[in-house]
Amino acid sequence: MNTQHVIPSVWAPPQLSMRWWPVFLRNLLVWRKLAIPSLVGNIAEPLMWLVAFGYGLGALVGEVNTGGQQVPYILFLASGSICMSAMNAASFEALYSAFSRMHMQKTWDGIMNAPVRLDDVVMAEMLWAAYKAIFTVTAILGVMLVLGITHSWKLLLAWPILWLVGVTFSCIALIFNALAKGYDFFTYYFTLFLTPMMFLSGIYFPRTQLPEWLQTITSYLPLTAAVEMVRPLFLDQWPQHFVGNVCLLVGVAAAAFWVALALTRKRFRA
Repeated sequence: MNTQHVIPSVWAPPQLSMRWWPVFLRNLLVWRKLAIPSLVGNIAEPLMWLVAFGYGLGALVGEVNTGGQQVPYILFLASGSICMSAMNAASFEALYSAFSRMHMQKTWDGIMNAPVRLDDVVMAEMLWAAYKAIFTVTAILGVMLVLGITHSWKLLLAWPILWLVGVTFSCIALIFNALAKGYDFFTYYFTLFLTPMMFLSGIYFPRTQLPEWLQTITSYLPLTAAVEMVRPLFLDQWPQHFVGNVCLLVGVAAAAFWVALALTRKRFRA
C-alpha cells in the first residue's frame, strides 16, 4: 500500500523545544563583540529625546495632570518613553538583525542543518529581541535614576512588564520580517504602525486630550497597555487595570507569534 507523506499546515501549533537556547546563545556571543557600540546606539536616541523634550519642552509645559496628580513633564515623558524604548529596541532587532540572519547571511539555513527546527529558531529570535529590549531599558533606567527623575522602589516591578513589552513587539515585528523582500519594506512598519502608536498611546501627552472615540480605540493598543502599567510605578503608585493590560499584551504576543511562525514556515517552504 502506498502511503503519501502529508506536509503539516503552516498554521500547525508551534513545535518547540529547548533547542532554541543554542540559537539564542549564538546571537549573544556574536553580539558581545559589538556590545558597546550597540548599547550606545540603542540608548543615545531615547536619551536625547528625553533631554530635549523633558527639559526643553518641559520648561514650557510645566506640570501635567495624570493619575489624579500634577507631575513634572519630564517625569511624565520618562515613564512613557521607557516603554517606547523597549518597543523600538525589540522591533529593530526582530526586523533588521533577524532579516539579515534569515535572508542576507542565510544564518538560519546553516543552523537548521543541525537538528534544530525552524520553530525553535523563530522562538530564539523572539526571545533574543526581548533580551535586547530589556538590556536597553535597564541602561536607560539607570541614567534616569542618576538624573534623579524618579527614585520609586516600585520600578523593580517595571522590569518584567518591559520584558513582556519586548516579547510582544518582537512577535509583531517577526510578522513583517517574514513578509519582507528587503530592508525598505520595514519603512511601512515604522511609518504606518509604530509612529502613530507612539503619538496616540499617551507617551508625549495624556490620552485624555484625544477625542473620546479615539481614546476608546487607543486603549486597545499594546503600547497603551504598557504605558498604563509602567507610568504609575514611576509615580510611586500601583497600576490600575493591571490584569487586563497584561492579558492584552500576552494575547497580542501569542497571536502575533503564531502568525509570524506560520508566515515564516510558508516563506521557507516556497
